[in-house]
Amino acid sequence: MKVILKADIKGVGKKNEVINASDGYVRNFLFPKNLAVEANAENLSKLQAQKDSTQYKKDLEKEEAKKIAEKMKNIMVRINVKTGENGKIFGGVSTKDIAENLEEQHNIKIDKKKIDLKETIKTLGVHIVDIKLYEGVIGKIKIDVRG
Repeated sequence: MKVILKADIKGVGKKNEVINASDGYVRNFLFPKNLAVEANAENLSKLQAQKDSTQYKKDLEKEEAKKIAEKMKNIMVRINVKTGENGKIFGGVSTKDIAENLEEQHNIKIDKKKIDLKETIKTLGVHIVDIKLYEGVIGKIKIDVRG
């Protein structure tokens, strides 16, 4: 019997997947636990509409991320830090510092986890940092670290 799964089931399939399962398994396990619905024309059309809606939302989010990435090309975030006599930075500039200054200076709110910084910035000058805005969309931003 063909059914549409309502939840992920280990060894069987993922949510919203159409599978072919034995009649006994469907009647005795999947239907009573409300884990699946019959794959009739009405339910299949609902599933397709839901998939189309989800895809449309993802496309909108990706377009928005691309716009932000374009905007970021022209942005310079200035971060003032304390330095010693020989120009060494006390501590370093972390992803948290970059996220806070980006929001404060340019009104762009980015989660610090999306900032791709291999290690904290420990030197003065201009640094280019990657920001993962969306799957497949990476923005580059210039960080000006001043003493």
